[in-house]
Amino acid sequence: DGDAMLIKDYIKNNLLILDGAMGTMLQNLGLAPGENSEMWNISHPKEVINVHKAYYNSGSNVVSTNTFGVNCLKYDDSTLEMLIEKAVYNCNKARELSKGTQTKFIAFDIGPLGKLLKPIGEIEFENAVEVFSKTVRIANKYNIDCFFIETMNDSYETKAALLAVKENSSLPVFVSNAYGEDGRLVTGATPEVMATMLESMGADAVGVNCSFGPAETISIIRRIKECTSLPVIMKPNAGLPQFIDGKTVFNVSPDMFTGYIVEAVDMGVNIVGGCCGTNPEYIKCVSAALLDKKPQYKEIEKKTVVSSYTHTVVFDDFPILIGERINPTGKKRFKQALLENDLDYILSEGIKQQEKGVHILDVNVGLAGIDECEMLQKTVYELQSICDLPLQLDSSDAAALEKAMRIYNGKPLINSVNGKKSSMDSIFPLVKKYGGAIIALTLDEWGIPSTKEGRIEIAERILAEAEKYGITKNDIIFDPLTMAVSADESAGLCTIETVEAITKKLRCKTSLGVSNISFGLPEREVLNSTFFAMALQKGLSAAIMNPYSQRMMDVYYSYCALNCNDKGFVKYISYFENDASDYPISSVITSDDDIVNAIIKGRKEQAAKIAAIMLKNIDGLKLIDEYIIPALDKTGELFKDGKLYLPQLLMSAEAASMAFDEIKRITDKNVNTKCKIVLATVKGDIHDIGKNIVKLLLENFGFEIIDLGKDVSPETVVDAIVKNNASLVGLSALMTTTLGAMKDTVELVKSVVPDCKVFVGGAVVTEEYAKSISADRYTKDAMDSVRYADSVYSSMNPNI
Repeated sequence: DGDAMLIKDYIKNNLLILDGAMGTMLQNLGLAPGENSEMWNISHPKEVINVHKAYYNSGSNVVSTNTFGVNCLKYDDSTLEMLIEKAVYNCNKARELSKGTQTKFIAFDIGPLGKLLKPIGEIEFENAVEVFSKTVRIANKYNIDCFFIETMNDSYETKAALLAVKENSSLPVFVSNAYGEDGRLVTGATPEVMATMLESMGADAVGVNCSFGPAETISIIRRIKECTSLPVIMKPNAGLPQFIDGKTVFNVSPDMFTGYIVEAVDMGVNIVGGCCGTNPEYIKCVSAALLDKKPQYKEIEKKTVVSSYTHTVVFDDFPILIGERINPTGKKRFKQALLENDLDYILSEGIKQQEKGVHILDVNVGLAGIDECEMLQKTVYELQSICDLPLQLDSSDAAALEKAMRIYNGKPLINSVNGKKSSMDSIFPLVKKYGGAIIALTLDEWGIPSTKEGRIEIAERILAEAEKYGITKNDIIFDPLTMAVSADESAGLCTIETVEAITKKLRCKTSLGVSNISFGLPEREVLNSTFFAMALQKGLSAAIMNPYSQRMMDVYYSYCALNCNDKGFVKYISYFENDASDYPISSVITSDDDIVNAIIKGRKEQAAKIAAIMLKNIDGLKLIDEYIIPALDKTGELFKDGKLYLPQLLMSAEAASMAFDEIKRITDKNVNTKCKIVLATVKGDIHDIGKNIVKLLLENFGFEIIDLGKDVSPETVVDAIVKNNASLVGLSALMTTTLGAMKDTVELVKSVVPDCKVFVGGAVVTEEYAKSISADRYTKDAMDSVRYADSVYSSMNPNI
């Protein structure tokens, strides 16, 4: 803990300078293409020590262990232990031998696993946590100062890695993500989502590494700075990779690189370094430029925020609607679905509420006769795989909440805590560990106070207790409780007055479950909507409500229009013209029995059921051509337009796959009617996430895929094309060091099978590079690969 406090104390008053790239440095020293650089900790320790030492000598405060690819998926237990021990030893040795008087730290480097997590990948969330945990437990035994989780391109995997560190070490942890050109992670998360989730979970610094050059990184950094008070990391590449005279070179010089770093530091970035393409010369230049600079900590306005895996919801700009329909209270059909484990019905309730325009979904599955722990976890897992709204986890069972919070992909809203000591003792530790915002009820051991003053006093006690756990008022939303006016005529006014007092006096956000107000009275919607309008006027931040109530929605859109929360009256006009195009998928909705609808929404079981029913009346090929393929095309358009993200795209593909399987089962026909495509990650490259995504989508668009895996030689690629008479080949590269292998593969394909079309992609591949190696097409993402394959297939079969 001494070292832990040392590095955290250091960055309060000093800029922290990281190191630069390791892989390219070792390559210059003889690391062969495809050779795992971490093995050099054992086979070439002097060379590794010299690289670390060169960074210290250039001014680095922090050198990261050469362990980016070290995990138990790649190495057995004894090799894993040896690699970690030697990697840390090499850093410590370099620190001993280095010159310079700067303070020097060692960060244990943790990179991604190279595989996507379920439901869109193959690894269970808890398995990923355990893989990272195994590494952390070993590293924690040796002389390191912090952990550095970097180059993560999936929010869910990032959460798994951070959870592993927090559960197995007390050392500080820095977390850095790699963003795409669209400013999102591969699976859809924005910088705001990551900063929100990671700060809430207890990361000690957050930021960006790899991704692209320093100029492009600045815009991501600016967005992160606006939504976190944590120290911010900037560790960009030395520009874009180019392949010149057989070598990979980068287009940003040390001087240019340093200029951008200085700009970032002046914006308030505290931790800087270099990624791909940088070397000690870059760090030396950065170190000299920052010699007399101090960190610029700038106060930000803290907001109340929750998130899904794609976006944040801020309780500030307009009132938030929380859909109440995933809750068994008073809902006979929903109770039946819970008892029968009918998840498809539950998911449909979530989707329908999203179409109605709610911002958050309340999820309550508490019912006698079911295992609430298991059902809440299962429902959250399935909902977040097909819906990108943040969830409100609603349970009085702390064990059920923990299970759901653990696997939640984002920062959830927790409903609820109250003024009882037992409630706060059970819920606050969960929020501290997993992150989240909390709905806090103004009741305690003595019940619900009948006065505004009594409820405010409970709210103040809740705030004081939360502070002991490091939970700030921004993460607490008070529910002053709606009581039936049929039992107490003054109940409504008391609640409204408490909303106003909490908003103005405590400066906190508020939420209400609106519909209780009218219990026992006729024309309940009239009372509910009027009460809702009164509460909004007094500052209500959010309402748990029925989005199917037209009166309630009329009030909501009218209030937002009149209160300047709806610029240009866009939402008001859209709502009353019955045009739901504001919402991602609703413009293509037809009915629950529509297979197109089921596929677009990623409802796998529903798609299979409808396919089976439709096959009684139409031919299997007609079902594919007129329903399934158009549904996938529509999903592709929504993805291209940024209205759907990768997880939703893949779940849609999976729904189509289940429909295809049903057609095969019933008709006994092979529905893969299109041409064969060979896919491979090129020689020396051990990453195949991108290739696997492309494979899944191409298969669901009717292509037959020959997947050669990763680290594939040019000769193997050509042999597979010839053997299978393939019309196309797709090549992937994620490492700058393997661009040469991609070039060699394209050349061999063109010389042996010139009629075979070649498309290339991957994080380090650009359109210019694709042209320079004579590839037929650069595909920027998986859907682009599908579009190209379709165009080639159509040109080969003009009559289809």
